[in-house]
Amino acid sequence: MRHAQQAFLKSTVRRQRELAAGGTSDLFDLIQNSSAGQIVAALADLPEQRRREIGADLTTWFTQRHRTTWWTAGSGTALAVAVVGCLPTAAQAATILARNTVNPHGERAAALMTKVAEDRGITWLGDLAHRLATKINQQTGIEHWRFLTALLRATATTPPANDRFVELWLNSIQLPQRGHAGPPAPLTQRLRDDPFLHAMLPRLFEIDGLGTRMTFDEVTTTWHERRRHILPTALARLAAEGTIDRTFLIDACIGRLLRGDRASALRAFTTLLTELEPTTTEVATRTTDYLRLLADAPAPAATIAQKALRDLPDLQIDTILDTSRDVLLRPDKTLVKAQLTWLDRLARHHRDRAAEIAEVIAVAAEHPAVELRDRAHTLATRHGHDPTADRTGPAHARPRGDDLPPPAPPAPAPAPITDVDELAEEVAALLGTPSQGTPLDRILDGLVRLTTTDDTRVHAALTPVIERRHWSWDNEHRHDPLCLCKLVVDLLTTPSTATDQQTRRHRRWETLLTAVRRTPAPPPLTTDPRVPPPHRLLRARLAEIGAHLTEPGHPGLLATPTHANGTLDPLALIERLAALGDRPAWHWDLTQALLRLPTDTDGTVAGKAAALGTPAGERLATWLRAGGLPQPVTRPVTLTRRPRSNGYDWEYDQLPPKRILVELRPPDGHDDPYGLLTADPAPIGVEHSAWANLLPSTLPGHRAVVAAYALPIVAATADMDQRGGTTMLPLLAEATGPGGPALDLALSYGLAARHGTDRIAALDALLALAAAGQLDATATGGQLGRLVAGQLVKLSRALEPLRDAAQAGAPLTVWRLIAAALPSALAAPQPPRGLPDLLSLAAETASTTGARIDVPGLADVAARGGSSRLVTEARRLHRALDTV
Repeated sequence: MRHAQQAFLKSTVRRQRELAAGGTSDLFDLIQNSSAGQIVAALADLPEQRRREIGADLTTWFTQRHRTTWWTAGSGTALAVAVVGCLPTAAQAATILARNTVNPHGERAAALMTKVAEDRGITWLGDLAHRLATKINQQTGIEHWRFLTALLRATATTPPANDRFVELWLNSIQLPQRGHAGPPAPLTQRLRDDPFLHAMLPRLFEIDGLGTRMTFDEVTTTWHERRRHILPTALARLAAEGTIDRTFLIDACIGRLLRGDRASALRAFTTLLTELEPTTTEVATRTTDYLRLLADAPAPAATIAQKALRDLPDLQIDTILDTSRDVLLRPDKTLVKAQLTWLDRLARHHRDRAAEIAEVIAVAAEHPAVELRDRAHTLATRHGHDPTADRTGPAHARPRGDDLPPPAPPAPAPAPITDVDELAEEVAALLGTPSQGTPLDRILDGLVRLTTTDDTRVHAALTPVIERRHWSWDNEHRHDPLCLCKLVVDLLTTPSTATDQQTRRHRRWETLLTAVRRTPAPPPLTTDPRVPPPHRLLRARLAEIGAHLTEPGHPGLLATPTHANGTLDPLALIERLAALGDRPAWHWDLTQALLRLPTDTDGTVAGKAAALGTPAGERLATWLRAGGLPQPVTRPVTLTRRPRSNGYDWEYDQLPPKRILVELRPPDGHDDPYGLLTADPAPIGVEHSAWANLLPSTLPGHRAVVAAYALPIVAATADMDQRGGTTMLPLLAEATGPGGPALDLALSYGLAARHGTDRIAALDALLALAAAGQLDATATGGQLGRLVAGQLVKLSRALEPLRDAAQAGAPLTVWRLIAAALPSALAAPQPPRGLPDLLSLAAETASTTGARIDVPGLADVAARGGSSRLVTEARRLHRALDTV
C-alpha cells in the first residue's frame, strides 16, 4: 500500500510538472484512461493562466474527437473533471459537457467536479449545471440525465421543468438506477425520497402525451405477476399520507381530462382519479367540472364523472337534464345507455316531472345506434312522451346510394429541381427526420442534373446538410433489409473532384451495379430474398446513378414521374430520350421509366419512339407494342407460423397462428424478366415497413403487384398490432390497374388494424376507391368475413371505420361489404365480438339505401329463441330486408 501511494505521488508530481511546463499529452491520456482522480491531483496548484491554456488545447482536442468518440462513465467523468478544472467559463464548459455523447458517472462526477471547482476557486458550477439541464433534447439519454441531476443536487440548483427533463425524470422513476444488490426500493419510497418530486409533479399533468409513459407496470417475479399502473397507485398513497396535496392531485387530474389528449395518454389520469376516490363532498365542490367531463371528456373519464354525479344527493334535476341533452348524442353506447337508465330512475322517482324528463330521453331516439334508439323510444313512451311526434319530416328518408365526390385527376408532379440551393433544401428535409420512405425521384433527378454542370457547388452545398442529418440516417439498419439509408447518403456524398476517394467510390458503385446487371440468366435482381423485386429495382437504380453520376452533360433521369402517383407520360419519355441524343440510356433508369408508363398508351406513340433511331427508342417502341408489363395472376394462400424453437422462444408467441397472403405468378405465355410478377408469400414475421411507401410509385399501374408485396406489412397492423403499415394504402388507391384479392385483403386487414391512424388510412383508401368506382366491395367484404371467422382479425376494430365510411357518403358500399362479410361471420363456431354491432350497422345501411341483398344464414340466426343481442340484431336486419 505504501509503495502504491508513493508511486501515485510521484506520478502526480511528474504530471504537475509536465502540465506546468506546457505539455498536455499526459492529461489527454488520463482522460482516455478514465483516471478522473489523478486529473484532480494533477491540476492542483496550477496557476489560472496555465489552466486556461490547457483549456484551449482541451477544447481543440475534444472537437477533433467528439463525432467519433463515445464518452462512457469513466472517460466521461475524467473529461468533466478536466473541463471544470481548465475552461474559463460555464458557457464554454457547457459546450463540451452538453454533448449527448458525454455520459459521466453521476454521483462520482459531481463530487469530483465540486472538489476541483473548490480547489480552483470558481463559483460558476451551479451556472454550469443549469446550462446543461436546459440543453437536453430528445437525443439525451438517461445516463446523461442522471449526471445532470447529480450535479444539480450537488450545487443546490433548481431543476428546469422543460418537457424532456420531465420525461427523463419519469424514465428514472420507472427504471431506477441499480446501485446495490437486490431489488430496488418500492416506488412509493423512491418518490417520497426524490428531491425533484414536487418540482416535477405539476408538469406531469401539463405535458401533452406524457400520460402514456405513466401507466408502466412494476414486475415483481414474473411478467404475469406484475403490479399494474404502479405510478398512479403510488401517487394516491402519497396523497393519503399527506406527502402530496390531495386537493392538488384531484384538481390536476380533472384539469388534464378536461383539456383532453389521446385516449392512451389519459388512461393514467383516469386511473389516478379512481385511486383517489373523491368523496361526495369533493365531487360536490367540483360539480361544474364533473358535468363538463360527462358531456365532453373521452368515454373513460365521462364514465367516472357519471358515476360520481349519480351518487350526489342534492344534484338539481334541471342540471342533469341540461347535461343529458349532450350526453345522449355521444357515440359511446355504454355511456348513453347508463344515462338513459339514470333518467329513467329520475322519471320514476319524480312523477311530477316525468313528461319533461321523457322529452330529454327522446333525444336519444336520434342516436346512430339502433338499440339505443329503441331503448330511448321505449322509455320516453313509458313516461308519457311519443318521440315520433317530434319528427317533422317523413318517417323514412328516401333510399339513396353512395354520395361521394368524384375523384380528382392525378396531380402533376412538382417541377424538376434546377437550383443547387433548392436541392440542398430538399435533401435537408429528407435527411432531417427519420426515414419514412419519402419519394426520392425528384432529389435523384436534381442531383444528376446539377452534378453534371456544377459538381463542386453541389458538393459544397450538400456536405454541411449531410453532416447535420438525423441520426437514423447514419448507418444501414441491418435488421431491415429494405433500408436504403447508407446507399442514399453515400450517393449524396459522392466527391466532386477526381481523387482517390472518388475512384474508390466509383469502383464500389460499379461492383454493386455488376451484382444486379442484366444477364440472360435468372432474374437479374436476385439479392436478399426478403427484399421484394420492386425494391431491388430501386437499389439497382441507386447503384447505377452512383456509377454514372459524374458523367458530364447528362440531361436528367428518364424515370422521373410526371404525375404525383408515379406515372410517366410516354410523350415526356420520348422527349427525354431525344434529349439524350447519341448518349446511351442507363439500363435500370429506362427500365423504371417503362414500368411507369400507362398501359392504355396510344399506338402512334410506339411509332414516334421507333423514329428516334436509337436503341433506347426501339426498346420503348417494343415495350409499347407488347402492351407493357402484364397484370399478374394472383391466388390467396393461407400461411402458418414457423415451428417453435427449442428452449424459450419469445418471438414465436408474438406471431399470429395464421395469415392469408397472396401468391403472384405471370400469366400464361408471358415471361417475367425482372421477377416482378413471381413471388411467394413472405413467411409470417418478415415485415419491414420503413420504405414500403416507395412501392406504389415504382409500379403505379399494377395495384395487385404492389398490394401483394405490401400485404405482410399491412396484415401485421392487425394480427401483430404493429404501427404504420397501412400508410401506403391511400397511395395504392391513387394508382391504377386491378387490385384483385391482394387489394381486398389489404383493405380488410387495414380496417381491422390495432391503431386508429392505420384504420384511418385504410378508410381513406376505401373511400377513394369507392369514389372512383374501383372498389370491389363484395370481394373485400368476403375477405373480411373469412378473416373474422378464422379469428385472424378482430371485427370490433373494423366497426368504427365502416360506420365512418357510411356517414361519409358511402352507405351502399358499406352495406355491400357487410352483406358479403356476414355469411362467414354468422357461420363461425364462436360468434365474433362485435357481430351484433355489425348487424346493427347492416340494418341501418340497408334501410338507408333501400337495396335488398340476401344474406345466407341470417334467417337461421333470426329464428333462434331467446333475446340475446345477437338474435335481436339479426331479427332487426331480417325485418329491414323484408321492408326494402
